[in-house]
Amino acid sequence: MSYAGISKSFWGTFKETSGAYAFGLGGLFAGFMVASQLGVFRLSPWAIALYPAIISAKGVGSGLLSGRLSTGLHLGTVYPRFFGNTKSFYMLIEALIVLTLATSFTICAISLVFGQLFWGITLTHFPAILSVVVATMALGLLLSLITVKVAFISFEKGLDPDVVVYPVMSTVADIFITLCYIAVLNLFFAGAFGQWFIGLACLVPVFLVLYILSKNLHEVEFTKTIKESMVTMLLVAFMVNVTGTLLNGIGNLVPDREEIYTVYPALIGMIGNVGSVVGSTATTKLALGLLTPSFSSMKRHTKNIFSSWTASIIMFVVLAVLSLTVHGSFSLSPFSSLIFVLLITNILAVAAIVLLSYSISILTFKKGLDPDNFVIPIESSFADSVTSAALLVALILIG
Repeated sequence: MSYAGISKSFWGTFKETSGAYAFGLGGLFAGFMVASQLGVFRLSPWAIALYPAIISAKGVGSGLLSGRLSTGLHLGTVYPRFFGNTKSFYMLIEALIVLTLATSFTICAISLVFGQLFWGITLTHFPAILSVVVATMALGLLLSLITVKVAFISFEKGLDPDVVVYPVMSTVADIFITLCYIAVLNLFFAGAFGQWFIGLACLVPVFLVLYILSKNLHEVEFTKTIKESMVTMLLVAFMVNVTGTLLNGIGNLVPDREEIYTVYPALIGMIGNVGSVVGSTATTKLALGLLTPSFSSMKRHTKNIFSSWTASIIMFVVLAVLSLTVHGSFSLSPFSSLIFVLLITNILAVAAIVLLSYSISILTFKKGLDPDNFVIPIESSFADSVTSAALLVALILIG
């Protein structure tokens, strides 16, 4: 059992968190790709609305993996190596593959309802949505290997995986999954050949999941992970479609402000990072007996909360500068307008996500459930919706 990284000072935690959050600035690259590919996103009403769902779902998968790995490494139930690891480690990877496909199908089913109500799509769009989402999410699974490696390296270097892994990998995942989504969209809209190719590619994860299920259905730990996580995934599938609808609203409000599209993935990623650090460190402390499962114990977790929040505010300022600079529009007036929007977004979104993350940690632990199956997956999807809603409110307030 390791207590590495658990008892750092405020400034120690702040520096470690800031270092991890710095990777979140890479989310600007994902946003820049979206801004430069707006023509492709406008080819169908579902293309832009599904983008938050894609990056949120990938973030949920990364969150589940990083949360379970972090706690497992601290408790000694996972070893920091790929080969010769524990049975729990390999079943976690296989469960992630199953959950990714299940989440893809669920997102598509719920998006059909949201799409008909808010996006202007019909039942005839469902095959296209399903093939694009499944193909994109299957490609995104390649990042799981990098997530595992980052967790192992951070643990061996004496860093706290709860603080480092998810913030680093959420940004990498945002960039990679955005590239995958844009590539799949371009291939899909290129013509019949591209659509048939994507459809055939979707069969690979389907057959892989069938094999995994046939091998692990009688494994208690595997089925426990699937059952607990599936409840989360249903909630996530609903929330990511809410996020997509909110992004549509933002797009209608500011259709030509490229700096907003550029900064958007980094914003939702940064708020998700705050929630992951608060929630993941809380679940580890609960597992180690360093935190009692009560709301009154939140005062013993303030170091992690405020160091994470402070680091996020600094990063939001940096994001505003970089976003305007990328588009060659940096000056006092645009910066003042954008920074006010982002700071209002930060205050509203962080306050909500901190309370949510800590609450989920406590409630799931008290119910005898594994908090790592719930905390990051739920908070990351809520973070996307909360941040989108906060951004929409801030844009309306600032005008």
